[in-house]
Amino acid sequence: MKTKEGIHVSKFAVGFGPILAKFNARNVEYSIRAFPLGGFVGFPDNDPESDIPVDDENLLKNRPILDRTIVISAGVIANIIFAYAIILAQVLSVGLPVQEAFPGVLVPEVRAFSAASRDGLLPGDVILAVNGANLPKTGPNAVSEVVDVIKSSPNKNVLLKVERGEQNFEIGVTPDESFDGTGKIGVQLSNNVKITKVIAKNIFEAFNFAGEEFWGLSSNVVDSLKQTFSNFSQSASKVSGPVAIIAVGAEVARSNIDGLYQFAAVLNINLAVINLLPLPALDGGSLAFILIEAARGGRKLPLEIEQRIMSSGIVLVITLGFFLIVRDTLNLDFIKDML
Repeated sequence: MKTKEGIHVSKFAVGFGPILAKFNARNVEYSIRAFPLGGFVGFPDNDPESDIPVDDENLLKNRPILDRTIVISAGVIANIIFAYAIILAQVLSVGLPVQEAFPGVLVPEVRAFSAASRDGLLPGDVILAVNGANLPKTGPNAVSEVVDVIKSSPNKNVLLKVERGEQNFEIGVTPDESFDGTGKIGVQLSNNVKITKVIAKNIFEAFNFAGEEFWGLSSNVVDSLKQTFSNFSQSASKVSGPVAIIAVGAEVARSNIDGLYQFAAVLNINLAVINLLPLPALDGGSLAFILIEAARGGRKLPLEIEQRIMSSGIVLVITLGFFLIVRDTLNLDFIKDML
């Protein structure tokens, strides 16, 4: 079979990893793989069992630079389009969730027999101040300020200004000492926000809302990847593999439909951005080879060098993937506890 550009194709897969089901049609293998994260198209260029002559002009490797760039970029473009389509579907169906921030930190859960329960803190309370210091309007610093004070105060009284319904009063909580010497009171804390839905009034507004949300999510993804690579020693443990991603997706699907839309969109944006990285075995690596070829006036790198680079990249990706799968499988219970 050939693509619209007339290029030979040998495989079309949904997902990655071991094959769950497959069939052949018009000399193309169609398959469903174990990990439903994206997919890929295979070309017969380096298949020793292919009966297509190596000098066939419709093999991908023999096509002009522009044709190869378009084909290799198609996967990334598809991820981007799919992410936008998911967000647009959310806007048109259930609406976009919008957060309105309020002062303080919300206490959604208080564990039984904990220091917080013992000293009178209840689920739904909002902590407005700690030891006389007012908390800022909800944000990344509000929760951390409360956590830092509690951790640094084992067996010491911590004065909390609490809002409960329409009443404000103070509660003294004495954190228990945990095994590592830090304080704990047995609560979950979250930003004090109220979530409302924004529904588009017409199709033009829907496209506008979807575009704004898409760029916002894309910026968050790019910033997160920048932080991961700039501080890899500390962030490496937070990198998730296919098993963890599927586990989180399943948990999100059980919780609410809004989260599932957002999760699917962010996942596709992540796949697009990561696939563009100039690493062997990724589309970005193939595009890097094409850029080098263009810079060399159309002369490709020697085949032996290109194959060595690609082979080392594939081994690295497979090794990393296997490590993440094993680690995430062993930590599945931990993942569930964190949600």
